[in-house]
Amino acid sequence: MRGPPIYTFAMSKTNLTEQAAALKEAWHSVVVGRAAGANVKVLRMDGRSYPNEVHDFEEALLVLDGTMNLDIGNKVVQVHSGEVYFVPAGLAHAVAPGSEGTLVIIDR
Repeated sequence: MRGPPIYTFAMSKTNLTEQAAALKEAWHSVVVGRAAGANVKVLRMDGRSYPNEVHDFEEALLVLDGTMNLDIGNKVVQVHSGEVYFVPAGLAHAVAPGSEGTLVIIDR
């Protein structure tokens, strides 16, 4: 039985905006590191929506640049550059159209 992937990251500096821009597809995150047992992921938002999802863990959604239109219970909350939205475990959430920029996701 295989366990979760093990990432080994040396102490380093990472440009998250460049990492996101280099991704071949929008809405496909890449793990850029781990801190305090959490994955730190980055992705590029391209104006398209992202479907509803629910996790059994908390998630932090940090907008580095641009705006994310987060759909929580049919209410859209705009999360702007420099802002973070903490999503509790078990809360359904989606991203509405018009979201563009760089998003950092911190989760497990």
